[in-house]
Amino acid sequence: MKRAQEKGLLEVHVHHLRQWAVNEYGQVDDYQYGGGAGMVMMCEPLAKAIEALSADRQYDEIIYLTPDGETLNQKISNTLSLKQTLLLICGHYKGIDERIREHFVTREISIGDYVLSGGELAAAVLVDSIGRLLPGVLNDETSALFDSFQDNLLAPPVYTRPEDFRGWKVPAILMSGDHKKIEEWRHEQSLQRTQERRPDLPDQL
Repeated sequence: MKRAQEKGLLEVHVHHLRQWAVNEYGQVDDYQYGGGAGMVMMCEPLAKAIEALSADRQYDEIIYLTPDGETLNQKISNTLSLKQTLLLICGHYKGIDERIREHFVTREISIGDYVLSGGELAAAVLVDSIGRLLPGVLNDETSALFDSFQDNLLAPPVYTRPEDFRGWKVPAILMSGDHKKIEEWRHEQSLQRTQERRPDLPDQL
């Protein structure tokens, strides 16, 4: 990848999310609605970052690196290598507010059945798998990729403050305070998401 950049065949820019923090303390995450362990990356910093960067250049895809995305394979890398400009979002903690996924993200990608501390390594894998396919980067165009998943049920949607962002509202059940119903809702959402995105996973139970 260093040689690819030196040849002018690939550009990689890193943007620190705290540039768009919600306060002077650099806050970009908050507790999730409905309770539960783990922090969630907030709507506002991510939305501002995406909009600011999109004002400078047009992105062919806005990709979120997440365990419940489509599993990276050679076909995906081949397709993305034909794109001009990609924006990659690296998640942390419990993930990002679901509303960013719904309204900004155009594609979600996972690099395998395991959990990392953050999405930066996943982004690096994706950049490497795409970059080495660009004409002139390598003589050998073959790329080793990863697939599979972390468990048999995908995680349910997560939300954090604010409750109403641009009219995109947090599901009412998460505001109810009824933890039993919240857990039931989350389980139903996990089952639904797994059935829709990875129907093969329950067969492994």
